[in-house]
Amino acid sequence: MRLSRYFLPVLKETPAEAQIASHRLMLRAGMIKQASAGIYSWLPLGFKVLRKLENIVHEEQVRAGHTPMLMPTLQSADLWRESGRYDDYGEEMLRITDRQGRDLLYGPTNEELITDIFRSHVGSYKDLPLTLYHIQWKFRDEIRPRFGVMRGREFFMKDGYNFDLTKEDALHAYNRHMVSYLRTYERMGLQAIPMRADSGPIGGDDTHEFLVLAETGESEVFYDSAITDLKLGDRSVDYDDWDQCASIVKEWTTPYARTDETHDDAKFNEVPEARRMKSRGIEVGQIFYFGTKYSEAMGATVQGKDGKPVPVHMGSHGIGVSRLVGAIIEASHDDKGIIWPEGVTPFHVGIVNVKQGDSEADAACDAIYKSIEALGLEPLYDDTSDRAGAKFATQDLIGLPWRITVGPRGLKNGVVELTCRRTGASEELPPEQAVEKIAEIYTPHHHTERPEPMAKRSFHTWM
Repeated sequence: MRLSRYFLPVLKETPAEAQIASHRLMLRAGMIKQASAGIYSWLPLGFKVLRKLENIVHEEQVRAGHTPMLMPTLQSADLWRESGRYDDYGEEMLRITDRQGRDLLYGPTNEELITDIFRSHVGSYKDLPLTLYHIQWKFRDEIRPRFGVMRGREFFMKDGYNFDLTKEDALHAYNRHMVSYLRTYERMGLQAIPMRADSGPIGGDDTHEFLVLAETGESEVFYDSAITDLKLGDRSVDYDDWDQCASIVKEWTTPYARTDETHDDAKFNEVPEARRMKSRGIEVGQIFYFGTKYSEAMGATVQGKDGKPVPVHMGSHGIGVSRLVGAIIEASHDDKGIIWPEGVTPFHVGIVNVKQGDSEADAACDAIYKSIEALGLEPLYDDTSDRAGAKFATQDLIGLPWRITVGPRGLKNGVVELTCRRTGASEELPPEQAVEKIAEIYTPHHHTERPEPMAKRSFHTWM
């Protein structure tokens, strides 16, 4: 993409309402614009990141054996009355009446709707296990929406639901989801720690939240620092292997890690003092096993092996996709701007022409641009007439991991400058070598968070 043809409304000044880094930087980088309190338009740069995260979530869900679908944003209040949650959920639920006088609600979650779909179409234990999920916009009427996309009223979320014949089957689904989430976050360049948590209005006894450590996190967390050394890396996972999934879950849940709601001082004090950590965390996902809570209330049964009706065991599993954009920025930025991990960057490399209009510099930039595109990568070429300093400031602000700087002085010596955004380190290379290095960085085997072969496919491949 040529910047002269792109819509990137960067701001020089920080808007007064922005209280945390991600909100400030998303506004300044032209990623979002507030439409009303807690509701945002996603501008092209922000939308690209949002779609990249969505694709990673889809790919890892499909890898784990889960089936994508799409449920509506508006739901019938009757389903929620049936489950008993319509009056219990509170004022965060946006209740609506249509012109026929029917009570609707803007879905904050989908347990009732998915249970109704299941009971309408599944009748035998032979159809189990089954996990369905979707990624959809949701709404919770926060009394004080703040922190940009981190605590907005409208948000983009993946929620999935498993249906199993027995508790043992459902707990395997729980483990499968935890492993798939660990891989999902690693691919995004995040370390999200699973922490035992409170189930809240969803219900159930078994639940873990995934939290990214950040000073601006809304939750106080307590953990054994040993958990921060754990990585899935490129380890091969068979999601049908109960023992392997359970082993990985045990590996990640044995070290102490809890939110303040479930914190236990006595157990925490058993951790060696040097590894006892207290911090803040941003919740980016949660998984639940809640047994037959909804299936019994709503009559979601299957014919068991003995021919008798059996209520199915269920769980739900959520990832806050739009919130993840903010969480990544909170975890990865400096005083100049955002620093995107390679796996989620909106553009793979920025190209800066420090003397636009110089025939040699223009030709070199065009050649580099076309070579990178030929690799199947997306460059952002700043071909504007702005000063070099302003171009560098924009590149730092929007946070592309790599930048190729092209100017007449370097070209006289046959080189361009390749700069790493994260470290600030630069090296001078012939243009073709700079392109080769970018190709190496983004090959599937260079980053363990880029699995093969799925990383090259978009979500639409799976539909």
